[in-house]
Amino acid sequence: MSFRPANDEYNTYFERYICLVPEGDITDILDQSLHHTSELFSVITDEQGKFRYAPGKWSLKEVLGHISDNERIMSYRLLRIARGDQTPLSGYDQDDLMNGAAFDACRLSDLLEEYKLVRRSTLALLRGLPTEAWSRMGIVDGHESSARAWAYIIAGHELHHLKVIRDKYQG
Repeated sequence: MSFRPANDEYNTYFERYICLVPEGDITDILDQSLHHTSELFSVITDEQGKFRYAPGKWSLKEVLGHISDNERIMSYRLLRIARGDQTPLSGYDQDDLMNGAAFDACRLSDLLEEYKLVRRSTLALLRGLPTEAWSRMGIVDGHESSARAWAYIIAGHELHHLKVIRDKYQG
């Protein structure tokens, strides 16, 4: 699927993620980012994974755990909308999820494996969608959005965090 969502297919809040996604087939883009993110985190030690660029900021382990958590939630939204479920879906608070997690106590290799499994699951879902499912609309956090938009939000959200890692953790 290479058709970008139109501006009326998602909450304007998510434009900050969608605008980061390059042109091309979204499944190819997500597959490429799977490999890029895996390579990036595979050379980070457990000790380096606890690094925070400032007090109160997430560690690298927490960033990776957050990417996986977020993708699970966004894929669930995508699934429900793509299947035609019209039940309004709620939003979520990323800080509440982070407060309930213990990513720094996990081995980075385990967090990376979990990320890979989550991404492969998302890719399997996307590859199995019929053409008409991509443009189906649903309500998330009070806003209409398409299944296609959630695929782009997943990709853009990860790209956003990879940019933060480059700028704040590696810079």
